[in-house]
Amino acid sequence: MKHEDIARKIVKLKNADTALRTKLVRSGQLGNGYHEEMRELHNKNAKALNDIIDKIGYPTIDKVGKEANEAAWLVIQHSIGQPKFMKKCLQLLTEAVNHNDADKKNVAYLTDRIAVFEGKPQRYGTQFEWDKNGNLSPNHLDDLNNVNERRKSIGLNTLEEQTEIIRKQAKSENQQPPTDFEKRNQEMDEWRKLVGWRDI
Repeated sequence: MKHEDIARKIVKLKNADTALRTKLVRSGQLGNGYHEEMRELHNKNAKALNDIIDKIGYPTIDKVGKEANEAAWLVIQHSIGQPKFMKKCLQLLTEAVNHNDADKKNVAYLTDRIAVFEGKPQRYGTQFEWDKNGNLSPNHLDDLNNVNERRKSIGLNTLEEQTEIIRKQAKSENQQPPTDFEKRNQEMDEWRKLVGWRDI
């Protein structure tokens, strides 16, 4: 590891994120739209990590160790109000994976995340949303027949197994589907346009 101090800073960003998420789960506020405190923290973490990337490049395993490398990915994955930053990081992360210096699963998750926010089908089935029946289900896929093959090729479980895990987690955290499905979708579309994921 070449940057121990920076590695600690990145892990600290991730820990703040997970601590806030735990707090919102316990207070039953996680599923009620994009919580303002979470939005602020995600944007703050994105800026801090972007400054680090400008300084040392992408925080690869070689530079910051495995824990901080994973922590950086989580911060990026949650930087949903920063489309340009997420896309920039996807390119850098892909390069790191090509040099065996990051986990290829993280590229799959980030690729899908960006696709979903842009209104495009996902490739690996990593992103889930509440459906009209009140269940968490995978967002639209580009190729349902081959998704499990793709998932297997990067070390992920099947889509069916993952769906079961996601639904059990939501239940254990007492997450509830939106009371007004159409209203939530409309609010999400407005937010995507506002932050720049989609054209107005």
